[in-house]
Amino acid sequence: MKLILTTDVSGLGGPGDLIEVKDGYGRNYLLPRGLAIRATKGAEKQVQTIRRAQDARRIRDLDHAKEIKAVLEDLNVTLKAKAAPGSGKLFGSVTTADIVSAIRTAGGPALDKRSIELAGHIKATGSHEVIVRLHPDVTAGFQLNVTSSG
Repeated sequence: MKLILTTDVSGLGGPGDLIEVKDGYGRNYLLPRGLAIRATKGAEKQVQTIRRAQDARRIRDLDHAKEIKAVLEDLNVTLKAKAAPGSGKLFGSVTTADIVSAIRTAGGPALDKRSIELAGHIKATGSHEVIVRLHPDVTAGFQLNVTSSG
């Protein structure tokens, strides 16, 4: 199935890219979420419009992303979560929404939870590396300190 991406999709490409994916992935995931449109002759005009809009925003966004990266890397982000006494194991795990909330509490910018990338599930107290994809060319990393709340 040939599709045209309307937004950045990890592992596939960026807005305006013509991609070919399996029918089920396109029909059940990309199209219903509005991440792509079917590749037709009329869609070529939409691709040009999408690319022009992205190019106009990308320059502003790149500078803005670098500013946000500097802010994030200077933050001291602490998250309190319920943990078993003595062992440091959490009841459940830390979600990306929890991390975004902790960033806001620490005085950082409002981020989209989908921009947070974790190497694995955070299921214990301590310091954990968190990566934030701010722009296709800019990623910021910071340490998340998970402490026991009780």
